[in-house]
Parts: sequence; structure tokens; C-alpha cells
Amino acid sequence: EAEYDDQNHSVHPARLRIGATTAAERARRNVNAKLANPLAGISHSTLEDMGACYARKHQVGDQEDIRAFAKGAVLAQDPSKYYSVAGLTEEEQTVLHTEQNHRWHQPPLLYIVIVVCSTCAAVQGMDETVVNGGQLFYKHQFGIGGNDPRSTWLTGLLNSAPYMCCALIGCWLTVPFNSLFGRRGTIFLTCFFSASSCFWQSFANTWWHMFVARFFLGFGIGPKSATVPIFAAETTPPRIRGALVMQWQMWTAFGIMLGYASDLCLYRVANHSGIVGLNWRLMMASAMLPALVVVACVFVCPESPRWYMSKGRHFKAYQSMCRLRHHKLQAARDVYYMHTLLEAEGEIKSGRNKFMEIIRVPRNRRAMVASELVMFLQQVRRSCGILTWSVVFCGVNIIAYYSSQIFLDGGFSPISALSASLGFGLINWVFAVPAIYTIDTFGRRNLLLFTYPFLSLFLFFTGFSFWIPPETKRSARVACIAVGIYLFGIVYSPGEGPVPFTYSAEAYPLYVRAYGMSLATATTWFFNSLLSITWPSLQTAFTIQGAFSWYATWNFIGFFLILTLLPETKGKTLEELDQVFSVPSKVHAAYGFRQLRYFLKKYILRRDVRPESLYEHEDMRDMDRGFDYDDEKGM
Repeated sequence: EAEYDDQNHSVHPARLRIGATTAAERARRNVNAKLANPLAGISHSTLEDMGACYARKHQVGDQEDIRAFAKGAVLAQDPSKYYSVAGLTEEEQTVLHTEQNHRWHQPPLLYIVIVVCSTCAAVQGMDETVVNGGQLFYKHQFGIGGNDPRSTWLTGLLNSAPYMCCALIGCWLTVPFNSLFGRRGTIFLTCFFSASSCFWQSFANTWWHMFVARFFLGFGIGPKSATVPIFAAETTPPRIRGALVMQWQMWTAFGIMLGYASDLCLYRVANHSGIVGLNWRLMMASAMLPALVVVACVFVCPESPRWYMSKGRHFKAYQSMCRLRHHKLQAARDVYYMHTLLEAEGEIKSGRNKFMEIIRVPRNRRAMVASELVMFLQQVRRSCGILTWSVVFCGVNIIAYYSSQIFLDGGFSPISALSASLGFGLINWVFAVPAIYTIDTFGRRNLLLFTYPFLSLFLFFTGFSFWIPPETKRSARVACIAVGIYLFGIVYSPGEGPVPFTYSAEAYPLYVRAYGMSLATATTWFFNSLLSITWPSLQTAFTIQGAFSWYATWNFIGFFLILTLLPETKGKTLEELDQVFSVPSKVHAAYGFRQLRYFLKKYILRRDVRPESLYEHEDMRDMDRGFDYDDEKGM
């Protein structure tokens, strides 16, 4: 066997066989394969019998519906091969052909669901940023507007209160809320909590009163951030599901921009009738408006069919799905496939501690490390930078919550600071759009590796711009600070912005995915609150140049953490992801550093070298057995 070829960066397949080496690992792969497609390998005739039996057992409709389930069960095995299913009418074939070739041709009610979910994302974004302008005024009214330790820590505490609640309580209420109230009920309650909290904040007269109101806001943010993507995924067809996951990030960015716009519009509102601070009170209350829109519209949408099925209400699930699809056959197909997945999950759940499976199983543990890494780095980015860790320490949340104060410190007037913040919000939204396309073409890992060095560079640039003397070079100082923050937003939005939640959702095996996502969500909100509470004091202790340099350094460190610890997941099946995360961390770390050498030889020295292939993917057989296959004879 040839050894590693340094010039061509190739590995002999036998050197790195990513396969099921133990009985336990092979069993887990069988679990994931069953969840990937529980109907694989079953003949068409058997599937028809299974579908019809299911419809009769659960008394789902009449003979026409029973036929729909018989044909739908066959289609559920592989929807793209509808042309091989015998007995379909011309109308049914036309509907299925249109579905495959025109993925955005959907019923109007489904688009209402999409609009409601997008508005929920905007609610969350606006909740995050109205405080950006409001704190310019209320902290002085509450007696915490100075640079002393008490003032800086209390200012950070007020900003962090909702995310503290999310991490400690809110995120963990997702499961009981969904179980008791359903997806629509949970969205209704959380948006009601958001609207009530925003209204409550506008009446606060002390810092502790504002803290209590903002802490209560976390009950609206936490469960909503986990439930809305689930609701969208359970109601939309698979062919547009991925694009809708990306819509969450894009419309959250839109809500962030709305929050900045609200601050700017209400800045000049004067006090009257004995009300002190009317402008900031209206700013804080304005975030309730999109929440009220969701409260008014959410029950126009059908309930999630999967939630109905989890409660044993199969006919209601079918009725709900019929409202979300053009034809009964499509509804029957999707409902039956949901049923088989739930059955498979039910078999797998027995006797397993899912949280311990995440920690003890090496494949799951590596997925957890990667997922937590990106979430961590994203929050650092928001504050000023890795995926769970990446999300936290890139620095963007600091800019989202404190940009107006940062611009004020840079020499802007208050109205100019709010206008500059609106510019950042607009950039954050507009440049989130390309990620819908680049995340599935350029890849998750490549997006992060490409953008992180620039994130670090632009944060250093912004921080160092504060050394420009304001007395003699005020215009240059103001321009450089704004340019640095805007360039940071341009690079952040298509990279670290959308990647963490997408990556975390796909890294875990299906049987522990819900628990992995709960952990990832709690992590991102915990570090969000940590960054929010520490920024004012960090700025005082390090100076603003040092604070920006702190997060810029984390982005630089994040580049190497992503390079060594973060496998690529773009376009991989569940079976291939098992292979990817079965690679030992030290092997992947060594591979990451070899990629640096490859990049140098390929793009700097312009040598003709081949990229290294780390994974050997096993060929998957076509598991569609056809109508005439005999299960018992195996032919």
C-alpha cells in the first residue's frame, strides 16, 4: 500500500477506512439508516398493502382516501420515481411532475405558513435591537449611565436578561410547551409573551423593574426560536425545506433592521403629559407590533400534521396535510412517511438516555463539539466571532446590542449613531440573501474558513480606528469606524450568520437531533447573555480598542478551530455524515493543517496538485425494489 503522497495529497483508501468497525457502531449506523428511509427495500405491492392497512386501521377517510394511502405509501419510498408507480391517473402524474420540477408551486395556505414563520423571525430580531437605541436614554434615567463598575455591569445585565432566561429556563420549556399546546399554541403563547414583555418594558421606572420585564421576554424568545423552525419543517415539502431554514436567519436579520429603524423614527419624540422618556418607552414597546401580527394570524395556519400524529390523531393529521398540499395523494404520501418515521423513532427511543448517547458515543460527541464550536463563535461575532462557540465569540451580538453606543463613542451625534446602526442592520439583512445559495454550493466549512480571517481583520480595523484623534481627524475617525463595522456585517451575514443553526441541525443523528439542538440553542443564548453583560465592563477595562481586539483575536483563533475540528457536511446523506463524524478528531486536525499546505501549493505557488480525499464513502444500492419484487424470495 502506498504511503501518504505529499505532493498530490492523496490517501490510499485502505489507510483510512471509515466503516463500522465495532458491533455497537454498526448497530448505530443501522439505526440511522432506518431513520433515513424506513421503507427502503420493500416491494411496491407490500407498500400498497401497508398504506391501505394504515388508512383502515386509523379510519382515515373513505375508499378514495384509502387508495390515496396505498399509492402514497409506494411514493413515500422515493417520491422522485413517481413515474415507476403503477395505477396513477394522468392528473396525479401531472401534479407529481409539477411538484418535482416547480418546487415553489405550492398552495396559498402554505405560503401563509411561510409568512407567519418569517414574521416570527422578525419578532425575534426586533426584540434584540430596540434596546440598542432605548438604552441611550433609559440608563441615564435609571441612574446607571456612568462608567463606574456598578453602572457598566447593570447596563450589561439589562441587555442580557432575556438571553439569560432563554439559556436557563426558556429553551427547556420547548418540549413541554409543544406537548401541551402544539406548534401553533406554542407560537401563539411565545409571541403573546413577547408582546406583553415589550409593552411591560415601556412602563419601567427603575433598573430592576426593567430587568424583570426583560427577563420575562426570554420566555417568548427561547421556545419560539426552537419551535418555529420545527413547525416550518413539519408543514413544508422536503424540496423547499432547506431554503426555509435559511429564511429564519434572513428574516431575523430583517427584524434586527426594523428594530434599528424604530429607534431612529422615535428618537425625536418629545416628553409630554408628565411622561419622562416617552421616546425610549415607545422604542421598547414597538417590538410588540410584529408579535401581535403573529398572534392574530397563527391560527389561520393548520396545525403541524406530525404533532397530530404524535398524539395519535391520524385523521386530523391527514386533514391538516390536505390543506397544505395540492392533491390528496401528496398528503397521503407525506402523512404515511411521517407515520413510518415516528414508528422507527419509537422503537429506537426505548431504553436509551439520549443526552448520555451524545456524550458517550464518539460519533455523536464529535458532532456536539463541532456544533457547540460554531454556536460559541457566532455569539462572539455578534458581540463584536467559532459554530456554537463560533457564533458567540465572533462579535456580532455586541454590535447588534451596542452599536449606537459604539458609534457615539466614535464621535457620532446620537441621531447619526442611530442612523449608522440602521445602516448596519440593512447590510446585515441584504447580505444574508446570498447565503441561501452559497451555503449549499460553497459549503458550510468553506464559508467559515473564507470569512473568519476577514472578520478578524475588520474588527482590528474598527478598534484601531478609535486611535484616530477626534480633535483633528474627526471625519476620518467617524468614517473608518463606520466602514469597519459595515465591512464586518458584509462578511458576517453570508457566513457565520446562517451556518451555525443549519450545521447544528444536520450534524447529529436523527435519534438524538432534538436533544442536540436543545443543547446548541441553550449554548448560543447562554453565551449571548454572557457577552451582553460583560461588554460595557470589558470596554472600560480594556478600552474600546482592546475590547474590539479581544474579539478579533477570537476570530483568528476560530479560524484554526474550524480548520481542525469542523468537518464539512454539505450535500451529505445521513450515512455519509456517520462516516464523516467517525473520523477521529486528531486525524481531522492533521488533515486540516495539510489543507493549508495544499492551498499554498495550489493557489500561491500555482502547482498542479490534487486535493486530499479524507473520507471513503460506501456506494449505496438502489433500494427501490419495484412492484414485482418478492420480499420472501428476495427476488
